[in-house]
Amino acid sequence: MSQFKPTDAEIEILQILWEDGAASVRDINDKLNARREVGYTTTLKLMQIMNEKGLVVRDTAQRSHIYKPVVQEEDTKNNLISDFVNTAFKGSAMNLVMQALGNTTSSQNELNELKSLIAKLENNG
Repeated sequence: MSQFKPTDAEIEILQILWEDGAASVRDINDKLNARREVGYTTTLKLMQIMNEKGLVVRDTAQRSHIYKPVVQEEDTKNNLISDFVNTAFKGSAMNLVMQALGNTTSSQNELNELKSLIAKLENNG
């Protein structure tokens, strides 16, 4: 992962790029505006900062610059969750899971997946 930790706004843009693979500032701005109002120049500035940070690369071959993610989704999520667990839960993944399960309603399918993961971890441990 890039040495820079993405901000919440940058993660929102990265999620669009991870889904689409590549996009112009206009495309990204349109998708952001489907959720909440974001000015085009704000999106452009964020994309430029992300390029400087090494989170995305910019292809200037066309009139409309196309941005692609450099950081991988799984790596980014793993680093963010690791930092979060260490900071907010003193390194305890169990405390994070217990907090999350206690504060949300999980579907039976999600609980079954969790049981399956626990069984898999027990068998490998």
